[in-house]
Amino acid sequence: MQEGSGTQPNLVSLKESDLYLDEPWQDLRGFDVYDTNDDQIGSVEDLYVDREQRQAHLLDVSAGGMLGIGKKHFLVPVEEVKRAVNEKRLTVEHPKEKVMESPEFDPDEGGPKLDLQRAVYAYYGHFFPT
Repeated sequence: MQEGSGTQPNLVSLKESDLYLDEPWQDLRGFDVYDTNDDQIGSVEDLYVDREQRQAHLLDVSAGGMLGIGKKHFLVPVEEVKRAVNEKRLTVEHPKEKVMESPEFDPDEGGPKLDLQRAVYAYYGHFFPT
């Protein structure tokens, strides 16, 4: 596999796999995503999970569009969100504009490529997990 062109071997789509999370409360699919100003960004479509640790690393957040047309997808590291207690709601620790300007992701092309993963982590100021 070439550097930058493949997917990280241990990172897989939760919805496209038979994996389960060690803690069911970590499944954030379907949660609404808001920014620090309480503006809704979108919702969590999927999680990209470490195959061995069974822990989520990236959220696939979809935003915009009508009936799926024009919908955009963005990857957000789980470290960037806080969960509201007893609600299906997450808050990204950034304004909506920052999330909407992050590198776009096309889930129809398979899992996120290594170069995109690195770009997303760098965009949010995190080191890429190894």
